[in-house]
Formats: sequence, C-alpha cells, structure tokens
Amino acid sequence: MKYPALALHIGGQWLPRASGGERYVFNPADEAPLAALPLAGESELQEAAESARRGFRVWRTLSAHGRYAILRRAGELMRQRTDEIACVLTLEQGKPLAEAVREVKLSADILDFQAEEGKRLYGRTVAPRVEGILSQTVLRQPVGPVAAFTPWNFPANLPVRKLASALAAGCSVVIKPDEETPGTCMLIVQAFLDAGVPADAINMVCGDPAQVSSTLIAHPAIAKVSVTGSVAVGKLLGEQAARHVKRFTGELGGHAPVIVADDMCEGAALAFVLRSSLAAKYRNAGQVCASPIRFYLPRRHLEAFAEQFALGAQRLRLGPGSDPQTQMGPLAHARRIDDMERFVDDAVAQGARLLTGGHRVDRRGWFFEPTVFADAPASSLLMRQEPFGPIAVLRPYDTLEDAISAANALPYGLGAYAFTRDLHVAHRLAEELEAGMVGINHFGVSQPEMPFGGWKESGIGQEMGAEGVLHYTEVKTITVGVPG
Repeated sequence: MKYPALALHIGGQWLPRASGGERYVFNPADEAPLAALPLAGESELQEAAESARRGFRVWRTLSAHGRYAILRRAGELMRQRTDEIACVLTLEQGKPLAEAVREVKLSADILDFQAEEGKRLYGRTVAPRVEGILSQTVLRQPVGPVAAFTPWNFPANLPVRKLASALAAGCSVVIKPDEETPGTCMLIVQAFLDAGVPADAINMVCGDPAQVSSTLIAHPAIAKVSVTGSVAVGKLLGEQAARHVKRFTGELGGHAPVIVADDMCEGAALAFVLRSSLAAKYRNAGQVCASPIRFYLPRRHLEAFAEQFALGAQRLRLGPGSDPQTQMGPLAHARRIDDMERFVDDAVAQGARLLTGGHRVDRRGWFFEPTVFADAPASSLLMRQEPFGPIAVLRPYDTLEDAISAANALPYGLGAYAFTRDLHVAHRLAEELEAGMVGINHFGVSQPEMPFGGWKESGIGQEMGAEGVLHYTEVKTITVGVPG
C-alpha cells in the first residue's frame, strides 16, 4: 500500500508547498508518518475563492446534460481507481480495507445519482391572475461558489456528497477535507479533473481550520457553506455563515437510539438483532455520526441481551485495516483515545456497569477496546454527548411509551432505529421517533437515492437524494408582461 505525495489544488494547479507551512499525516494503525501536508495560508485561501468565482462562471454555463456526462465519467474513474483510493483511505483513516472499498464504490454511486438529479432541476409555470401578464415562471439556478468542509471519518463519502451535489447543480466548490485524511480527497479531486471538470471549478485546500473557515466564509465570492462535523463545529460555522448571509447546510452529530421491541428478544429474531447491532455499532470503530449508541431493551430481556452483546463485542478482531482478518481498526487519531477514556471514567464514576472493554489496547496504534455499558445514568457524559467511538450503552424500559420518550429525550435527531415484527409497532415508531432518518429492522439508512440529514441540533438541510441538489440552488421567479 502506497501513500501519495500530498498537494493542494488551487487556481488550477497542484501545489506541493504553501505559505501556511506543513504538518504530517499519520497512519493510525502504527502511528508512523505517511507524508507532509502543505497548509494554505491567507494568500492561497484568497486565490482558491477567486478561482472558484472564475470556475463558477464557466461551469454554470454548461448544460445540465453536459455536466451530467462529466460527472458520470468522474464516477467511472473512481470505480476504476477503487483499489488505489481505498488503500490510501485505510492508510490515513484506519478502517478495514473492505470497508474502505465499499465506501469508495458507494461514493461513486452517490455521484451517479446526483449527476442524474442535476438534470431534474425542474422549474414550473404558474397561471397569471391579472390581465396583461404573459407568463409567470419559477426557475432553480445554481447558488454560486461553495465552501465545503468535511471531517476525517469518511474521507471519500463525505467530500463526494458535497462535490456531487454542488457540481450537479452548476456550482463551483472549494473543498476542505480534514487535515488528517487529505490523501483520499486529493485522489477524488483528480478523478473529477480527469473527467473534465474545469480546473477552477474545484479547489482543494487544507490549513489551520479556524483560519480556513473564517476566510472562506467571509469571502464575497462564496455564496454557500456546507459542513459535516460535530454539533459544536456546525454551530460555529453556521453562525459565521449567518453573519455574512450565506446559505448553509449542516450535517452534524447524533446520538442514535435503538429500540428493541419485546417480540425481537428471543430465538432467531434476537440473533438477527445482535448480529445487525454489533456490525453497525463497531463499523469504523463507532466513528459514524449515525452510529447506534443507546440500546433500549424490555427490562425482562436486558440481562440476556447484554450478556450476548458484550460477548459479541469481545470477539471482534482488532487490527490494522490492511489485514483482511480485521473487523475493527484503530481510532483515527490519538485524541480519540483520550475522549474514550473520558467517557468511560465518567460513566464508571457515576455507577454505570462496565460489561466489557473500556481500555486502550496495549499495542502500537490508536486502538481502543469495543466497550459496552449497562445502566449508565442519564447524567453521565455517555448519555448526554456523542462518544463517536466504540462505546455502546444498554438501558431497560418498561413500556414502549417509556422507550420512545427516552429515545427522544436528547437534543439530537440524526438517526434512530428500532426492531419489531409487529407492523403496528413499526409504524408507530417510524412516526414518533424524532430523527431525520429512521431505520426499522436495519441500520442502512444512508443510501445515495435517499436524503441524509438531521432534526434538532443534528443539522440543517439534507445531503444526497433529490433534496441534496436542491440545497445548492436559488429560486428565481420571472414574470413577463405585455409591452406597452
């Protein structure tokens, strides 16, 4: 597995050096440095925004069908380069290679779907109500250059969501991947360029996050801000966007509940729930914004479920993502270890039962044990804040009303899940769970054709699906009257 020399793409050129200095990217599986990343300073950030302004003038004039053809070509190039991109993703982010391959392929599918949706930005004609008006038309037009910010947990999927929707709508983009996972985004940007996206229509910058965000959001060329990140970061960037009256989409953190109905707690049904839950909880080491965290079980079934869930977590094979036998890789960086220990220490101090895990793994790399708690009190950090790691907590409930109330108690509403064979219960849970995405009997709520977004503090707007493209457009009404 080979890691590339890193560069920024600004003003149509790949820059191996920049005025902001450099920082190293590390392999989370062994803590070894991979490459030096150039960091954009003020001059490069200004040029990236101006480049996006130039690129928008060119890209927006291309027909929707012309943009579609280029974006579909970019998707095909990503598929052809899947192995290369996935290897880089695993090296810098740590997830198992099989997960990285699936991420790259799904990213290409997202690109395909959004390219199609770009052809469907339909307007409409409205019948006039007064004499002398020939026509009334409503159009959707691209909003303008976009500043897009993505985190490190899905280095292919998240940049592609933003690039695909923005470019399909006719916008240009300045994309800022996380400084800990820039290589994957760099290869994806190259695929877009090779497919025919104008060089000025797609810029990629890295640097001091506060400087990059404040500079780009304030720049008069930037018309829209799109961010995926924590609730705290989303609020900060949303405030900056509001100050400059910029359009804003935020896909922020969550704290996903899982309600297991009584009819799914025995036999084959229980085995299905356990298998599905373990795979979803510890995918990408729990570093997933829609990851299940709080599991609610009927009180009489809690102990049996807890025993088997903890045993399943113990059996997961940890290792570097390059090992085909690995089921859970390392956390993405050393800070995540500190965060996990903080959640564990607080939960134990408040009387939660630690069923398994709870410690850093004694080996090189940023590995943390799959961890399961039972009965963490509502006041604990684990029950109030997103751990964003391999920690699950099991809680009992007495009635379905109690479970729904507990699931909805937090100010987050990204993903929510439930398991039941009762159709009436399924419909009730789908209706009453307060989340942008609800999965009944499965966790696969993130699909290219479906909108992805949260309620409450988990975000504003959606990505993917038809809604994803709409957020990169402005509405214009045109009225034509009779002359004279």
